[in-house]
Amino acid sequence: MIIARSISVSFHYDNLLWRETLPGCGLAYIVFDQNIAKHEIASRLKNCDRKVDADQGALKRVLQNRQMLMFRLGDQAMNFKTILAPIGVNHLENDLKQAIVFSEAAQAHLSVLVVAMAAPPPVGGYGEIVSAAWLEEREGDLAKLADAVEMAKASLSQSGLSHDVHDLYTEYAWAGADIAPRALYADLVLVGARAATDLQFSKRVIDGALFQSPTALLFNPTDRPATIAPRSIMIAWNSRMEAARAVQQALPLLKAADEVHVTMIDPTETASRNGEEPGADVATYLVRHGISVVVDVLSGQGKGVAQMLAQHAVDVQADLAVMGAYGHSRLREFVFGGVTRTMLETARLPIFWGH
Repeated sequence: MIIARSISVSFHYDNLLWRETLPGCGLAYIVFDQNIAKHEIASRLKNCDRKVDADQGALKRVLQNRQMLMFRLGDQAMNFKTILAPIGVNHLENDLKQAIVFSEAAQAHLSVLVVAMAAPPPVGGYGEIVSAAWLEEREGDLAKLADAVEMAKASLSQSGLSHDVHDLYTEYAWAGADIAPRALYADLVLVGARAATDLQFSKRVIDGALFQSPTALLFNPTDRPATIAPRSIMIAWNSRMEAARAVQQALPLLKAADEVHVTMIDPTETASRNGEEPGADVATYLVRHGISVVVDVLSGQGKGVAQMLAQHAVDVQADLAVMGAYGHSRLREFVFGGVTRTMLETARLPIFWGH
């Protein structure tokens, strides 16, 4: 299956000079308008802006190597082999579409977990009176869950994508623990736009998939499917283990980006924390992976960290933020750290979280 990506092509009739812009691509192909040129051109792009001469020699090479005419996003994108998408019964249509588009682009297996979260059973003196209503509600939830699973299976079968679909009926209090085992066998967990707006749902998914498993999570609050080849990425860096793990897990995406901004807010210049030159160590690490890096050291000016990060993401036109997630358990409730919670509730761009 050919997955289209943002491509700009300009042409000149006089010398058939074609200009392509395919950020971060490995092997790619263009099919030109039949009224302009009746052939296909394939080229291996070594940078983000390469001119290709549309001559008969190029056409001959393409015809001799038609097996090369497949769209690839680069070998690094293939690191995401299994993607888990926990999707609520009320979020199915939109979030499933986003998950399919992302998984197709990554050429990954998509594991869909359709989730219904129930209210706890009644307790106390009125339990016997309301138990019948609770059981009726439960039966309705299960029927809705079964219908959603069948809809998901039908959509995935039409897509041709490698997939599996499972259901989960759980209580809000135990949802994180029930989702966590599924994340153990995934390379990445996706939270789509509709789930992102349902904070009670998304918090429990993040609790289980991110904080109770070693798997990274891609949180996408936008109406557009997340891309595995973002043009600009902002890393929220604080020299802590969670941020380092997020960077390591996000390497496939970082390598595909045109530019990566390592962003630090009021860093402390100590040998044990950020070093004498804050950001230099992580920048060196990324450069060794062939990543183009800019270190942005910002002054907080009394503003909150989350507010500063959100504004800087706009300033650098970031398509993705990469950051560590922080929190702790308290009884049966998971409590997110301040910046993590604020970004979860206010983010306007996809966030790749590691923990």
